[in-house]
Amino acid sequence: MDSLTVALPAPRPLRLADSALFIDLDGTLAPIAERPQDVGPDPRRTDLLERLREGLSGRLAIVTGRTLEDVDRILEGRLPCVAAVHGLVFRECDGTVHAPPPHPGLGAATEALRAFAACDSGLIVEEKGASVALHFRLARGRAADARAVARQIAAETGLALQEGDMVEELRTPGPAKGDSIRTFMQSARFKGAHPVFAGDDATDEHGFQAVERLGGYGVLVGRPRPTHARFGLRDVDAVMAWLEAAR
Repeated sequence: MDSLTVALPAPRPLRLADSALFIDLDGTLAPIAERPQDVGPDPRRTDLLERLREGLSGRLAIVTGRTLEDVDRILEGRLPCVAAVHGLVFRECDGTVHAPPPHPGLGAATEALRAFAACDSGLIVEEKGASVALHFRLARGRAADARAVARQIAAETGLALQEGDMVEELRTPGPAKGDSIRTFMQSARFKGAHPVFAGDDATDEHGFQAVERLGGYGVLVGRPRPTHARFGLRDVDAVMAWLEAAR
């Protein structure tokens, strides 16, 4: 991974004619909320995404850790192409959904996380079907304990551990965000386009690598850090301005 920690240059306006856009949701299209359920629809965002989808001839996909149900709630069901739960759940542009069976250790992991979360009202357990997440944004003093508990549960159950921004997620082993991007790019709708992926979290690095290898580029949203992305934008407002300038 690139060790660069200075600010990355901003990307040029997106070229709709020959681009394929993959974009994360939380921290990229929507500000990070203290609780996952606090993020809701926004008319400006929904209208912009619909315009982009039309301009890109459908080559627009949401690639997120959210569930499909959450994506449809937040984006008002307007975008069919979605990779959810960090790539584990994949919805093709025709609406066909692919999802793995839950890992057999997921039930025990959920119970263990709920038992741990009972010690602090700021700890939130989010069940996602193929994974379970422990959010500690409202209990930052529990961060070290939360990470230790998640690591222990992963070792005991065989679930994959995925660390994020104030969240630990235990997921069924399987595809990641970059795998979903590659799958979209092999489809007739996306094939031959120039892939661009915008995201903010360490969970997006797999996607940045994928678009780079496919001849495109990644856009890191937020503070500079070591990354595979070539360009950067400071926050959600900057992302919206960049997308609104697309032609």
